[in-house]
Order: sequence, then C-alpha cells, then structure tokens
Amino acid sequence: MDWEQVRIFLEVARAGQILKASRNLKLNHATVARQLTTLEKSLRTKLLERHTSGCTLTAAGQTLLTAAERTEGEFLRAAANIGGAEQGITGTVRVGAPDGLGHYFLADRLGALASKHSGLTIQLVPLPRAFSLSRREADIAISLDRPKHGRLILSKLTNYTLSIYAAESYLAREGPIASQSDLAGRLFVTHVEELAYSRALDYASVLGRLMSRRYECGSVVAQMEAVRAGHGIGILHDYAAQRFPELTRLLPDFRFMRSYWLTSHPDTHETLRVREVHRFITASVKTAKSSFELK
Repeated sequence: MDWEQVRIFLEVARAGQILKASRNLKLNHATVARQLTTLEKSLRTKLLERHTSGCTLTAAGQTLLTAAERTEGEFLRAAANIGGAEQGITGTVRVGAPDGLGHYFLADRLGALASKHSGLTIQLVPLPRAFSLSRREADIAISLDRPKHGRLILSKLTNYTLSIYAAESYLAREGPIASQSDLAGRLFVTHVEELAYSRALDYASVLGRLMSRRYECGSVVAQMEAVRAGHGIGILHDYAAQRFPELTRLLPDFRFMRSYWLTSHPDTHETLRVREVHRFITASVKTAKSSFELK
C-alpha cells in the first residue's frame, strides 16, 4: 500500500470533498481523484462514495481511515520527538478554545510561550460548535461541556465563575442596583440564543426573566465591550472582568459556576510540541486559579 495515496485518502476523508482536499494538499483535482482510484483498485474495494456535493466513506473507507489516522499519529510522534531531541520544540500546535478564555487568558500566555520557542508556531482559534481532534482540526481543545465520545485524553481544566457587572458610568447615569427589583427596565447585554453551542450558556435565562430589554451579541468579547462602554448590564466571566477597573460587580448572590475541559488526541498527545503546550496551559490555569473562581 502506497502511503502517499493513503495520505491523500486521509485528507479527502477529512475534507469531505475532493476539491477541498486538493486545495489543502496543493495538488491538482484530477491528480487527487486519480490517486484515490488507484488506491481503491489496489485494495480491490470502494473506499468513498463520490457525489456532486462531496464524498462519504464506505465501511471499508471507515476502517482504513481509523488505521491511517493511527499510522499518521505514529509518524507525527516520531518526527516531533526526533526533531525535538535535536532542535528543541518545533512545529505547529493548534489550540481551540471558547472566545472568552482565548481572548482574555490564553492569548497573552500562549504568546509568551511562542516567543520562548523560535521553532514553535501556536495557532489559537475560536472553538466552533463542532470540532474533531481526529481530523486534526485542533491538537488541543478546551470545551464548556465534558466530551462523551471519541478516543480522547481528557482532564478537567478548571471551574470558573461568572457574575453580573455594569460599568461605573452606567450606574452613575441610570442609578445604582442594590436588589433584583432594581434590574427592571434595564438593558441586558447577553448572547444570541440561536448561536449558543452549549447548554452551559443557559445562565442568561435567569436574568432574562427579570430584564425584558436585550442587546444580544455573538461573542463574549462583544458583550464585554458593550458593558464596559456603559450600554447595559451583563453576565461576564469574573477572570475577564477583573481586568477592567471601570466594571462593578453587582448582586453577589447571583454567581454562576461552569467548567472548562481540556482534551487532546492520543495519536498526537505525546509529541513534544503538543505535550509542552498542554502542560503549559494546565500550569497557567492552575497558577491563576483564584481568578477563575471568584468568591
């Protein structure tokens, strides 16, 4: 079996389209299709059902995909460890994280790690609604919900708290808030419900029953900026809100606790670069634990 043909098959299986895979591989579309046909002939079985909208795996294709990913993982580990022993930490590590954690915590700290290792490239990307570690959409992922499926190396990264905040300028203009009744008629800065990808975001429903006026933003960063600008009241991550002295924490009885889960794939977890970034994230969060769980 030709590994180059298997590598092409692997990319097509992940991309779901021959055209997209050919772009990723920087190969001609016809070349990719021809290599897939040659591989199928050599194995005497169909690996992919080809449709106008894309490709789907057959049962034989799924079997080969599992074996190919395992083999790819061995190659990645060997290459990283051999190169790492001689050159230090090198290569690319993609970290997927919720935008609040990514923007207000990881961006600064992972930047420091990247600057420390000249051969290391770290990609910090927003966590989408769905992602696949096995398809190398991320090497390390941080999620709001505990993953329940797949071959994963999983650990609880930390609990974190959220509280109600308003800017001092807002309180000076609209009046203080000392009780729940003071929330009536206020503008609630919150997320867009249909874009919420996790049930862990349901804390907003508590205030939604008290505040009928809403300004809905598609990201944690946008919510933070709207509250900082004095436009309304919002539920914000405590570790992020503490960065801004113009914000005031309100109604301390309204405190919400959620969790972050850290995952990586066993095929790449032991590579030197992934292991180091994983260790660094864990240590950084542990050091800042008091910021994540505000009393």
